Amino acid sequence: QVQLVESGGGLVQAGGSLRLSCAASGRTFRTYPMGWFRQGPGKERAFVAAINWNGVSTYYSDSVKGRFTISRDNAKNTVFLQMNSLKPEDTAVYYCALAQRNALAPVRSGYDFWGQGTQVTVSS
Repeated sequence: QVQLVESGGGLVQAGGSLRLSCAASGRTFRTYPMGWFRQGPGKERAFVAAINWNGVSTYYSDSVKGRFTISRDNAKNTVFLQMNSLKPEDTAVYYCALAQRNALAPVRSGYDFWGQGTQVTVSS
């Protein structure tokens, strides 16, 4: 079993930055891809970014490409999401997820374990 715990959310003004972290339990973390998703008010949970097991390959949604960066530190069992140039439309609960398969998937069904989420609010 894998447990994921997100942190780093908060309130920020438009144009600002936040860095989210997701700490994972279990030795299997370093062998699997990880992803970040978000769910805004009244919206479905949507893909944000994904990273393969060793951090070499990454994949982003068009809405965050060039502004967000996903990375991971396997020695610390942690994945990060650096968010720059934040916009009000980035306001959402952000979730990290782990996929027990060797593929970067931009859909919820591609992930097997989820964190509880962390709130990000961007004011205009």
